[in-house]
Amino acid sequence: MDTIELASSLRSAVSNLHKGLRKRSDSVKDYSMTEIETIAHLSRSSQLPTELAALTRITTQSMSQILKKLEGQGIIKRTPAKDDKRKVYISLTASGRKLVEKTRYDRDEWLKNAIEKVLTDKERDLLVKVLPLLCKLIEIK
Repeated sequence: MDTIELASSLRSAVSNLHKGLRKRSDSVKDYSMTEIETIAHLSRSSQLPTELAALTRITTQSMSQILKKLEGQGIIKRTPAKDDKRKVYISLTASGRKLVEKTRYDRDEWLKNAIEKVLTDKERDLLVKVLPLLCKLIEIK
């Protein structure tokens, strides 16, 4: 297999695994991919709405609608900036953090069960050895 075929196969496998994991969490089934991505960004740090729009590659108007929905569901809260009251930081509420934790747990649990059910011990050992290589690819900018 040449490098381009390897790259294409790896991209396809990772993409399909990612899609499979997304389907395995009932806790986020009512959210769009952009809403899930927004929640994921907020799980790392609070952000300004314009920053979230840029991170998710959508317009500020679209982000405003997403934030309105998430706020209405108690997932996010808005906090005015101390130095500039015109700026409002968005962060997760306790319910939002629980949603993130539940989603991660559901996905990890599904993947753990899949690994135990489908892979042999030898294949699991191989997967352990491949993980650092995958991480190395991720680090490239």
